[in-house]
Amino acid sequence: MIKAPASEFLVPFDGSFLIDDAQTRVKKTGQSKKRLKKSIRELDELQKALYAADSHSVLLIFQGMDAAGKDSTVRAVMDGINPAGCQVFSFKKPSQKEIDHDFLWRTTCALPERGRIGIFNRSQYEEVLIVRVHPEILEFQKLPASVNRETIWADRLESICDQEKHLARNGTIILKFWLNVSKEEQRLRFLARLDDKNKQWKFNFADVRERKSWDDYMRAYEDALNGTSREWAPWYAIPADDKPFMRAAIAEIIVDSLSSVGLRYPQPSDEARAKFAEAREGLSSEPSS
Repeated sequence: MIKAPASEFLVPFDGSFLIDDAQTRVKKTGQSKKRLKKSIRELDELQKALYAADSHSVLLIFQGMDAAGKDSTVRAVMDGINPAGCQVFSFKKPSQKEIDHDFLWRTTCALPERGRIGIFNRSQYEEVLIVRVHPEILEFQKLPASVNRETIWADRLESICDQEKHLARNGTIILKFWLNVSKEEQRLRFLARLDDKNKQWKFNFADVRERKSWDDYMRAYEDALNGTSREWAPWYAIPADDKPFMRAAIAEIIVDSLSSVGLRYPQPSDEARAKFAEAREGLSSEPSS
């Protein structure tokens, strides 16, 4: 398993994380755009080696309240990365087919294969976040009578944790980012959407209603992060009120993690090298067209 990169935003593995102590903005954020550009160049090289080595996969999970910046962060951090080695999934309301399976099924079907970076914009964690805040959703999930409604959230977190440990044991590098936006910053971003004709399509009245459940969401996030931040699948609580800083911080964590793997391009055997020499000699001797 890959060791979690050190960061001031790493959620501890001992269950001691407190949302009230987590920053939504840092005081000094200079050079964020330069830091991001540097990390993107490094990530591009690491992604090429990841694809060529074909021994590991990468799973990046992004969670956060509405308007936290998930979509724009995915675009910014993955800018310039070869799309052949990257795939993005955005999980909305489950379909009937998805409801007919266990709650981990739809995200399991989207896991990245070796050599690729998979990105989840929202994820299986919705089942212990929005469903926890709105437990009436459970009535539509066709759960068997044996499911204990008193322990369901702890049970689901345990299932998620078990699956992540299994994936990590088999070569998946898992990094999870909670974009910690403040309630006031969310309000300002909603207003900005309403004022910008090109962004009004993103405005959802339901998002405003969800603000009334802000404290419930924070409790659900705190339990989820404490219950599943582990060395093999760490959570990072990233201050999200300053988008350039947030993107730079996330990109640097990804680069640090991939750099620690020791990814290398496959080395040809002596037999292959001999054939290379033959191929080179044959190509060189062909007449120029």
